Amino acid sequence: MCNITSNINITYLEYSCKFNYTWGMNFTIKRVPLSFLKEYHKVPIQFSSDIIYSEELFVGKSENINLIESHVPPFTKDYDEYESPFKWVEKWDISNWCIFKAEINNQYVAGAVIAFNTNGVNMLEGRDDIAVLWDIRVSPDHRGQGIGEELFKEAVKFAKEKKCEFLKIETQNINVNACKFYKKIGCYLGKYSIHEYKDLSDEIMMMWYYKIKERTNA
Repeated sequence: MCNITSNINITYLEYSCKFNYTWGMNFTIKRVPLSFLKEYHKVPIQFSSDIIYSEELFVGKSENINLIESHVPPFTKDYDEYESPFKWVEKWDISNWCIFKAEINNQYVAGAVIAFNTNGVNMLEGRDDIAVLWDIRVSPDHRGQGIGEELFKEAVKFAKEKKCEFLKIETQNINVNACKFYKKIGCYLGKYSIHEYKDLSDEIMMMWYYKIKERTNA
């Protein structure tokens, strides 16, 4: 069930969608004002793993890569340690961005941020027909329960509203579960870069694309 309401005190359309899954969990997703970025970090994006996609796989065209998992010593990665959400406002004008928030019993458990039409964001390529799923996070206690998939769908809806050709997502070879999630939901690996991160030489950048519409030439 989706409820749509407008609020004359703010300049965006707020709506919420309620989901009820077979295991009895109810959660609500709603678009929230950009000021929520102050609270956004309270759901951790950190993950732990012992599998990666090894560098030896990344040869030739991205569409021909066979992603095979390799076991490594256990490690933990926290993206917020490298770039906190607070920094986004300092670096860019995020007035065209969008934030979605997921709640269970009015408790914030997950979120997604979509970047759009912003000067200086390289992933947007200076175009206004590309959106970027800049961040998606689900609290550890609620991962694997379908919330991330619904947040992704809301990101796609936003990109469609903006008449985008693609939704882009950047991740790395060390985040195998994220890569598997994006592939499962319909994304394809569009490119990779082995030497993308100067300070993280053991990580390979992987750019995923979700195709929304065919590009038309003016």
